[in-house]
Amino acid sequence: MQNKTLRSVLVVFVSVVLVVCLFGSGFVVGNFVPVLKPASVSTSTLPATPTADQSGTPADLQTLFAPFWQAWTLVHQNYVDQPVDDTKLLQGAIKGMMSSLTTGLNYYETPEEYQAAQEALNGGKEYTGIGAWVDTSKDYLTIMNTMYGSPAKSAGLLPGDQIVAIDGKDMTGITPEVARTQVLGPEGTKVTLTIKRPGQEKTFDVTITRATITPPLVFYKMLDNNIAYVELYTFGDTADQDLHNALQELLAQNPKGLILDLRYNPGGYLDQGVAVASEFLPQGKNVVSEKSGDGTLTPYESLGNGIATDIPMVVLVNEYSASASEIVAGALQDYGRAKLVGVTSYGKGSVQIPVPLDNNQGMVGITIAKWLTPNGQTIDHIGLTPDVVVTTTQDDLKAGKDPQQDAAVQLLLNPQP
Repeated sequence: MQNKTLRSVLVVFVSVVLVVCLFGSGFVVGNFVPVLKPASVSTSTLPATPTADQSGTPADLQTLFAPFWQAWTLVHQNYVDQPVDDTKLLQGAIKGMMSSLTTGLNYYETPEEYQAAQEALNGGKEYTGIGAWVDTSKDYLTIMNTMYGSPAKSAGLLPGDQIVAIDGKDMTGITPEVARTQVLGPEGTKVTLTIKRPGQEKTFDVTITRATITPPLVFYKMLDNNIAYVELYTFGDTADQDLHNALQELLAQNPKGLILDLRYNPGGYLDQGVAVASEFLPQGKNVVSEKSGDGTLTPYESLGNGIATDIPMVVLVNEYSASASEIVAGALQDYGRAKLVGVTSYGKGSVQIPVPLDNNQGMVGITIAKWLTPNGQTIDHIGLTPDVVVTTTQDDLKAGKDPQQDAAVQLLLNPQP
């Protein structure tokens, strides 16, 4: 097994950094302004083509990089708001380079985004906020899930809620880090979020008191009808141990069946995905195979230390279940170990190597392989199809109903062939 800092199945929406992180991430939203064509432009007013200094560019790349340095110089000489921020220009250039790669998921994270991503995967670290995970792939910060017992859950925030303003300030065009710092704050202070909820025309305000939050990786409980329930939030660095501890406590109560909830789980470390799947599979089962660019297949087998290899189980998935979540769900489905209930998963079937950049300048994630389920299925941009399709509507969420979980319970109580 490769070291998890070198070979990871990372969060799915990392092209915009963090599908799921501790509440406080944001997303850049552009204002589209019409471009007016002037009646006439005097060529005398156009800037002269600058000669860029390429002394630091390797000789064999100077022709290739000439347009880049020319554009760099033009911006410094002619952009209306000076001085320009060279760090932001550099970060934008790196993001553009990574977005030009079309296979798999390739991305750049700023130092702040990289730190937040690591905190999201490394559970147990306290922060002061509202206790929610957000999706930053939309036009506005969007609630994906709230932590049990958190201020966000108590305030009634629901998956799909868009945060369009913070303390009365419009979040259109606000960078993720600025939005994050506006939500975070000292324990006991209040933050007012303006919410746009799907299906409702009018926005509304929610005022939430910040608290000290210890983000969990796992939540578990016994449901009615003696069914064990485990929700895994991310595949962070202690997901396997946290899950193992939860299973020990639940199995001691002799449940009739087990629900593993991977909804809204964006993934995490590959080795954690294999370890989590190993809790439910006998030793030596192929959990997932990596397929490199030259066609080489590298299998990752179950570890043989599972304590829930026999209990009837169902896995819940939805459109936000991705990456390592799909590895686990795909393996359990392929072996007939569990049925999937919910809607088609996200469809991230590639493996990234995260490489921190020099001088604390963030990190790039580069796709190095695709992964296949035990049956050889590729799910990239396809997703996993549930055995039992059940949707959840906004009305269900507002009413506190969970038809997907209800269907999973019924499936365990009344098994189908």
